[in-house]
Amino acid sequence: MYEGLLAGKSALVFGVANKNSIAWAIARALDRAGARLAIAYQNERLEERVRKLVPELSQEPLLLQCDVAFDDQIEAAFRAVAESWDRLDVLVHSLAYAPRPAMEGAFVDTTREDFRVALDISAYSLVALARAARPLMKEGGSILTMTYYGSEKAVPNYNVMGVAKAALEACVRYLAADLGPQGIRVNAISAGPINTLAARGVRNLTDFIKTHAERSALKRSITQEDVAHAAVYLASDMSANVTGEVLFVDAGYHIMGV
Repeated sequence: MYEGLLAGKSALVFGVANKNSIAWAIARALDRAGARLAIAYQNERLEERVRKLVPELSQEPLLLQCDVAFDDQIEAAFRAVAESWDRLDVLVHSLAYAPRPAMEGAFVDTTREDFRVALDISAYSLVALARAARPLMKEGGSILTMTYYGSEKAVPNYNVMGVAKAALEACVRYLAADLGPQGIRVNAISAGPINTLAARGVRNLTDFIKTHAERSALKRSITQEDVAHAAVYLASDMSANVTGEVLFVDAGYHIMGV
């Protein structure tokens, strides 16, 4: 479909947890498009899962351990990239987390600490990664992140994550303005609900996916591959003048009044 589109490009992907991760679908799509890959995983437990997936790629990726809650680990990861590659062209931020209590019950009961953690990991980490990537994007580049419609509307059980996604989308716009003069584009993909490890933190996810398909304009669900196709577009020169945008990949759910 897009073989060779990203030939000669270098891409760093954050957020692969298992084979169902949106980040993994994006990594595979970038690989098919010809990009050389680096994959960052959070800890040793996830490293084992990532290494089992690597044989599915056409080339051996650079593997990096990085917990984005710690600046020293971010610095170490990008230092490793700089030592291995002459530049970075694409950064994929597919990271979100909120403590389980913050995803249950009423939003008004969110604790200060749970709020802080959700905003730190889900939104501020994009700022930290973009700052670290900037010196390596010597010829411009593309930074993309994952968001969700719960940033705009109050979605049952999404709670503090909706607030975090709203903050993330604001970060996209401010980063796009800051980094635009260097030719670095920053965009977000707003995907419909997908059954991933992260999404399972939302109660009644299966029912939610079913309702989404029934009410969307196209009357169907979203897959990881749908998001990956959009990611390749945003990573490539086809979107050379697109920045600061939220691209909806949700079968038209967000345009419907009911």
